[in-house]
Amino acid sequence: MRNEIISTIQHNSHQSLSLKLKGLYFAMFCIITFSASAQVTSAVDSTSIRIGAQVTYNITVETDSSNLVVFPEAKNFGALEIINSYPIDTLKNDAKFSLIKKYGVTQFDSGTYTLPRQKLIIGDRTVFTDSIQIEVRNIAIDTTKQKLYDIKPIIEVDKTGSNWWLYLLIAIVCIAAIGAILWWFIWREKPLTEDQKIALLPPYDRAKLALKKLDESDYLQHEELKDYYSELTLIIRKYLDEKVYDHALESTTDELVSRLRLLKEGNQIDLSPETIKNIESILRRADLVKFAKSEPDIALAELDRNTIDTEIDHVKEVLPEPTEEEKLLDEQYRQDQERKQERKKVWITVGISLFLIIATLVGFSLKYGFSFVKDTIIGHDSKELLESEWVTSQYGVPPVFITTPKVLKRTPPPIPEELKAQVDMTLFGYGSLLEGFNIYVTTTTIKNLGENKIELDQVASQAIALMEKQGVANIMLKNDKFTTPAGAEGIKVYGTADFPSPVKGQIYKGNYTMLLFNSENVIQQVYISSKLEDSYADRITERIINSVELKIEEE
Repeated sequence: MRNEIISTIQHNSHQSLSLKLKGLYFAMFCIITFSASAQVTSAVDSTSIRIGAQVTYNITVETDSSNLVVFPEAKNFGALEIINSYPIDTLKNDAKFSLIKKYGVTQFDSGTYTLPRQKLIIGDRTVFTDSIQIEVRNIAIDTTKQKLYDIKPIIEVDKTGSNWWLYLLIAIVCIAAIGAILWWFIWREKPLTEDQKIALLPPYDRAKLALKKLDESDYLQHEELKDYYSELTLIIRKYLDEKVYDHALESTTDELVSRLRLLKEGNQIDLSPETIKNIESILRRADLVKFAKSEPDIALAELDRNTIDTEIDHVKEVLPEPTEEEKLLDEQYRQDQERKQERKKVWITVGISLFLIIATLVGFSLKYGFSFVKDTIIGHDSKELLESEWVTSQYGVPPVFITTPKVLKRTPPPIPEELKAQVDMTLFGYGSLLEGFNIYVTTTTIKNLGENKIELDQVASQAIALMEKQGVANIMLKNDKFTTPAGAEGIKVYGTADFPSPVKGQIYKGNYTMLLFNSENVIQQVYISSKLEDSYADRITERIINSVELKIEEE
C-alpha cells in the first residue's frame, strides 16, 4: 500500500511550537538527490601485518541525510581477501550524517600489496577512495623450540543438501513399476490358451476335434445319454451354422431340416438326400433323449457319433470354395478384431493411468488438503512467495530489521514542498494495493520537534484516514500493544477492509496489519495487506511480523 506519514510543524498564535502528525503511506522507487558537500575518506589500522592477520579497512562518508550511499561489495579488494564486511555505522553531526563502513581484509602470502581505489555511489555521483599499500610479512619459526607435526589427514564431512534427487528417484521407480505392470498384464504378447487355440482353427477342424473330445468323455460309460446327445448335436449344429445356415444353432429340428432341403432345391449346396435324412434322424433321436427321456442303446449312440463324423465330411466336400471377396472379408474381419483388441488395451491403459493419478491426488488431498494440491499443480502467487528464498535486511535510518520473501525496493516519498524542511522520510516496499499483497517499511524523522511527543495512536488514526482516501472502505480496526524479541515496544493495528480491485468498480476483502514504533523524533512503520481468504498470505504475514526488530545487540 502506498502510504506516507507526514509531520507538520506550525507556529501557534503565542509563537510556541506544536506538532500535528498526519500519517501517510506511499509506494514509488526512491530517488535521492546528491549533495555536493559529501566527503569521503579511507584508512587502514595498519599498513604492515603478518601472514593471515587482519587489516581493518575503514571508508567514511560525510553527507546529507537525503543522499543514498552505496558502498563497495566484493569478495576481494585486488589481491587482498575480504574476510569480514561489518554493518554500516551511522553518526549524526548537526544536519549531516557520517556513514562508516568497515572491512576486514587479509593475505596468506608474504609481499607488498596494493589495496586498490574503491568506487562509491553517493546520490547520482561516483566517488573513488585513495589506494593504500600494505606489507604482509613472513612469520619466523624457530624449529629448535617449536615442534613440527605431520599434516592431518583429510576427514570426510557429512554434507547437508536438498533431497530433490531422492524424490525424483522415487517418482522414476514408481512410474517404471506401473509401466512394467501395464506391459506385463496388458501389452505383453501372452501365450494362447487351449480355448483360444481351438477358436483359431477352421470350423471343420474344430468339429473334428470336438468329436475326438466327445470320445474321450465318460458319458457313455455312465450312460449319460442326454449329455452325450446334447454335445453331439451341438457339434453338427455349430458346423452347419458357420458353413451352411447361420441360424442353425437357434433353429428347431424341423426348421433346420427344411432349410437344408430348400438350399438343396435352390442349388446353393449340393447335399445328398441321404445326408439330410441322416442328420434329421440323429437330431430327432436327440430331441427324444433330451425331452422325452428316451434311452437308446449305447451301440446306437456310438453309431450316431460315427454318422455325424461322416456327414461332416460330406458337407465339407459339397461346400463351394470361398471367393476372393469372401477371403477379403475374412481378412478384413480379422484386422478389425485386432484393431479392437489394440483399442481395448489403450482404453484399459488410459483407465488405469487415470485411476492412479486420481487416487494419488485424492491421497495427497486427504493428507495435505485439496487447496494445497491444487495450488502446487496449477500454481499460486502467495504460495510461491512463501516457499521462495527469503531475505533478511535492514531498511531506513535508524534501521528496521525485517525478513521478507522479496527484497524491498526504495521509493521516493512525495512530500509537499512546504514540509520538506521539516520531515525526512524513507520508504521501502514490495507489491501494491491493487495486487492483493504488499509490504512497506517507512521511517519518518521529524525535525525541530522540541518537547512535543509523538503519539502512535494519532499516527494510526491518520494512517487509517489515508487508507479511506485511497478507496479502502468498511475498515474494521483492532489495536494491541506489540513488543519485538529484543524488547522494542510499539502498537499493532490490524483488521479487515474492502480494498479496491484492479478491475474498475470492484473490490476485494482483505486483511491489513500495521506495526508502529516511535523513538524521540522518529516514527517507524511496517505495513502489510493481503486478500482475506489467502491462507498462504496469512502465513507470510505472520512470519514477517515475527521477524521485525528495531535493534540487534552486538556481542
